[in-house]
Formats: sequence, C-alpha cells, structure tokens
Amino acid sequence: MTLRRPRAATALVGAALLAVTLSACSTPASSATGSAAGSDGYAVDDSTLVFGVVPDSVDTETNYQPLMDYIAEETGKTVEYHESTDYAALIEASIAGQIDVASFSGFTYVTATNNGAELTPISSITTAEGQEPGYYSQAIVPKGSDITSIADMKGKKICFVDPSSTSGYLFPSYALLEAGIDPEDDITPVFAGKHDVSVQKVGEGTECDAGFAEDSEVAKSDAVDVIDQQMVPGAPIVESDSLPDDVKAQLKDILSNVTADQIAAAGIEGADSDGFRAVFFQTTPVDDAYYDQIRDICEKTDASQCQA
Repeated sequence: MTLRRPRAATALVGAALLAVTLSACSTPASSATGSAAGSDGYAVDDSTLVFGVVPDSVDTETNYQPLMDYIAEETGKTVEYHESTDYAALIEASIAGQIDVASFSGFTYVTATNNGAELTPISSITTAEGQEPGYYSQAIVPKGSDITSIADMKGKKICFVDPSSTSGYLFPSYALLEAGIDPEDDITPVFAGKHDVSVQKVGEGTECDAGFAEDSEVAKSDAVDVIDQQMVPGAPIVESDSLPDDVKAQLKDILSNVTADQIAAAGIEGADSDGFRAVFFQTTPVDDAYYDQIRDICEKTDASQCQA
C-alpha cells in the first residue's frame, strides 16, 4: 500500500514553510538572518556559516553548542545557530540555500536532496567508543501496558515525532506496515513534534497508548517500556555544495573524524561536560550511499514524504 502524507501534516513542504522560523544564537554573535542565499555560495556571507538543526529535544541547542564553537574556532568564521520550526522548514531552508552546514535526520536528508537541495554528507555523530554510525527507532508503551508488540498497536492512539522524522515516523511506519497495520487508517496518529515529547506523551498514557522515538530520548525515561526496535542509519552532518571548494574541504577535514577529546583540547567551553559527552563521542565519515536503506524503505512504502 501507499504510505500517504498524514492528514495532520498536509502542508509538510508548502509555500507557507518558505518563511522559515529561525531562532538565532551565534558563535561568535551575529545579527544576520540568512533569509535568502548570500553571495559567493554562502547562505549569508563569507564570514558566516549557518548551522541548521531541527528541534529534536529541549536540549538541542545545548547539545550542539560545543561543536559549533569548534567549527568557529577552526574556521575563524561566525557560526549561526538556526533552529527550524520543524523538519519541513529545514528541508525548505536547505533547498533555498539558507544553510551552510546542518545536522539532518537521514530521512530529512533524502527528502531534501530528492527535492533539489544540493548537499553532501560528511559524517555522523556516535556517542560511544567503537560504536558504528546509527541508532535505534524504538517502539514504546507506558509501564505496565497490555500492548506487548507492534501488532497490538492496531486501533490505538500512536505517538510519532514528525512526518519527516526518520526514527520517529518513516521506520515506525514501515514496522507497522510489516505488522499488517496501515499507519494512517488502522491507528490514530499523534504528532508530538520532538522525540522527548513523544516519550513523555506515551509515558503519561493519555494522548498516546504507544509510540515511537529515538533510543537516546527513550533512555531518559523510566515511565515507558521498549517493545521493539529498528536500527536506523546515523543522522548526517551535511555541508552545502554551493560553498567554495576550500571551505568544503576544510569542513570535511574538521568534521569527518573529530572526537570530544579533541574539541575539549581546543579549549572549547562545555566540550568536557557530562551533557556534551553523553551525546557526542566522535564523528564517523559517511557518504550518500549510506542512506540507500532509507531510499529502499521509501520505495517499499511509497511514502509521499520521500518526494515531498
């Protein structure tokens, strides 16, 4: 069957989202908004690199700050933190040339490039020594729930993260389809917007009977149980193909194989904190072909979000 665009997200990538809402924090400070592509291939100008993210959790900016500070230290440029309102807004920003570097989900990267964004993946963040790039999309239920398998989700209120989330929608939808459940017609989908909010809503057991979220956020909760999980290709750090060649080469050198220890050794504030080290051990190089699994699932589900 065809995995259509959820009715709750009909305007996933529409004209209204072209006006990307961005909250700016810079390293060092800058007032440039990046509302349109700048000159010489930069989103703003040759002294600024715009770092785009989606608000995956309440700690998103804090988690990325040491890495952004490191990029600023190594390149000598201002690094602007641009947090899009949702995944679709980050896709639109990348297509419009409004970002220079970004942290995408794998699904968002595939969707963006399918729709004309000119991006190249550099690496993926790992959180422990010896870990391969990748993480888990976990199916979760409230503690003590009588839902013990994905098949039991039929007819229930199910929490997802966002229609363009890899671990919070694409992989869960595929898992539901494999269990014979239509993720639109056989359940009531609820979009939480962030992974931690999905976990919270499932734990409360009122808006959602079960749901899905990334393992790193699930691990923070003692109110849910994991009943299933799928390995997801690691979220890529990408760079814009429009940047000058020397800048792209520098970013690749900086971001391909950098460890938290190296960032801390560079004197970056917060890099040696427990909070940063909990979400960042090092980056591992990835390429476009690494995301072929996502393209394969897009093809199998015929998900409209893959084409957006």
